[in-house]
Amino acid sequence: MELLLIQSQEHESLPIAELKAVLEAEDFRCNIEKIRPGLTVLNSINPDEIDDIYKRLVERLAYTHQINQVISNSNLDDLKEDISKIDWNNIIDKTFVVRVKTFNKDVNVEDYERKIGSLILDNSENLKVNLTKPNTKIRLIVYENTVYICMEKYILNKKYFQDFKPHKRPFFHPGCMSPKLARCMVNLSRIKKGQLLLDPFCGTGGMLMEGGLIGARVVGTDIDWNMKNGSAINCEYAGVKDYKTYQVDINELKMYELCDAVVTDPPYGISTTTGGRNDLIFKDFLLAIKRNMKENALLVIASPHFVNIDQFLDEVGFKLLERYQIKMHKSLTRIISVIALDN
Repeated sequence: MELLLIQSQEHESLPIAELKAVLEAEDFRCNIEKIRPGLTVLNSINPDEIDDIYKRLVERLAYTHQINQVISNSNLDDLKEDISKIDWNNIIDKTFVVRVKTFNKDVNVEDYERKIGSLILDNSENLKVNLTKPNTKIRLIVYENTVYICMEKYILNKKYFQDFKPHKRPFFHPGCMSPKLARCMVNLSRIKKGQLLLDPFCGTGGMLMEGGLIGARVVGTDIDWNMKNGSAINCEYAGVKDYKTYQVDINELKMYELCDAVVTDPPYGISTTTGGRNDLIFKDFLLAIKRNMKENALLVIASPHFVNIDQFLDEVGFKLLERYQIKMHKSLTRIISVIALDN
């Protein structure tokens, strides 16, 4: 069985990287086929597992806009015949709507939606079209001559990433990371539900919120009491319950339980405080965090392009696994690094 994902095209490699990381974290077995930028298929899925995979991807993914379960593959020439062969009464729950997304400029979306809707009605019994609140959404994704006939069972909450932007939270501080990128970084850490995620520079709690919302236990520390307190306020606001925050200097960090992942955006720039250590905070951080990580834990860290963290990795005992660059504005590019202990 197959799932078809419509992914963000705002970054060349992060959507696929995030997807691979989540599949690995959840131990989901399937193949990834990138059809074109923004269009990816997961195939060879065990029918007994597809519902669980579908649900969990919807809960976790940030750089994916839509996930659909593939009913059948067709093409523009044979579409009418293939639609007529499908047992729609076994798929649709009483009411439905047809929505078409096309990557072809010459496909009339509204015309296809009307025609496919009529075909489904002609080849089924007691089904009705409901354009506003359908029980079942049938989606056709058209790329070149290929048509993926799909249904949408679970809806990604894209509105969350707008409603929980930093300036809309109860506690705000300049320089906060967007919830979409924070969620992606959490996913790149391969954290599992119930595992312990640490952010030792928790700031306003963005990483803690995203980790908590996908089911991780989260701990945040910060040298600034206001940040530590603000993180707790924001976690409560987001509905995260299994969290703890502490005021701790990074050099004094000693976890009672070794963490399964570290995800963080260390402070830099005029709007943040580094306790007077400037760039050296990255080396201090690596030395301190190494003592608090499990051997197989991953570190996902954001750093500005003008700070070379690689100079510290070998010295401290880490190795780089993945790296992504995100241009924020003219004067800043964020570097997202996935790092493991070099045992």
